[in-house]
Amino acid sequence: MTRRDLISHSTLGAGVLGGVLSNTASGAPAQPPRLKVGLYSITYLGVWYRGDALTLEQVIERAKKYGYQGVEIDGKRPHGNPLDMPKRRCTELRKKAAGEGLEIYAVSANNDFSSPIPEHRETQLVYLRELIRMTADLGAKPLRVFLGWPGVTKLPQGGGRYDIARKVWKVEHEDFSEAEIWDWCRQCLIESARYAREAGVTLALQNHAPVIKDYPDVLRMVREVDSPNLKVCLDAPLLQQKDEASIRKAAQEVGSLQVLSHFGGEYETAPDGAVKGAPFYAPFVRAMSEIGYSGYIGYELCHPLPVVNGQTVGLEFADNNARLAAEFMRGVIAAALRERS
Repeated sequence: MTRRDLISHSTLGAGVLGGVLSNTASGAPAQPPRLKVGLYSITYLGVWYRGDALTLEQVIERAKKYGYQGVEIDGKRPHGNPLDMPKRRCTELRKKAAGEGLEIYAVSANNDFSSPIPEHRETQLVYLRELIRMTADLGAKPLRVFLGWPGVTKLPQGGGRYDIARKVWKVEHEDFSEAEIWDWCRQCLIESARYAREAGVTLALQNHAPVIKDYPDVLRMVREVDSPNLKVCLDAPLLQQKDEASIRKAAQEVGSLQVLSHFGGEYETAPDGAVKGAPFYAPFVRAMSEIGYSGYIGYELCHPLPVVNGQTVGLEFADNNARLAAEFMRGVIAAALRERS
């Protein structure tokens, strides 16, 4: 643990203790932290379902309609490419969200710092620097980042594919060692963290393949970059081990570095009226509460969707899942709070 980590953990502990003492003195029981449920705009980017993307204004309206508390903007067209997001546009979106009683709580980059081609890495640095500016203009704090990101191919008939970009990425990297790739990513993150510090933005490194194998790689990179402006986005679906003990261990090791999270999947209502989802979300939410995380967990529909009668499902499929996902996660959070109170 670095000196910065020690100070951070000590400060967190003092803050939690102070809250407990304050509540005790007033006679009120200490309340466990409560996660907020957000909607990640990639759900409506028009990549995976058949049909056009929604505008960001429409995404904000959907989030309000389905009971989300905020919106996370994906950092690519047609939603959040910084080329299309001058300060004036960011201000408009902030006002739109505030008018609906929501906040724009995060931005997500689709960056790849792993390329063996210097020109490609430098292009990605410019992209991330502009996203940092955009994140600050939107009033958001965390900017989700990757180490490596192959990309996605949008199909003319609707829907998308990951496999084409993954093949290209694999060929591009096959002559280079993991250590070399890691070093390129670290150099780019060190530079990016400086830009983030200047703008008052926090980079949130997600436990996402391909350079990262699991969350210990995220923690290793955060230690090596050693910047207060680089923290963690730990997502339960991306963990290699999803049993309760492993989830709790991961959460405890990430601790106060956790600043953002996501959940995904497809949802349906069971005969008893309950919305069913993956079983690992309940222990994950409990673990987040234990470490004091009270930020956002955002829903994303970001995978190839079913094909029905020869066509990829349309916008109504995304709407139905966004509605049910919000209901599901609100229920998981409420259950976790009941268990701790």
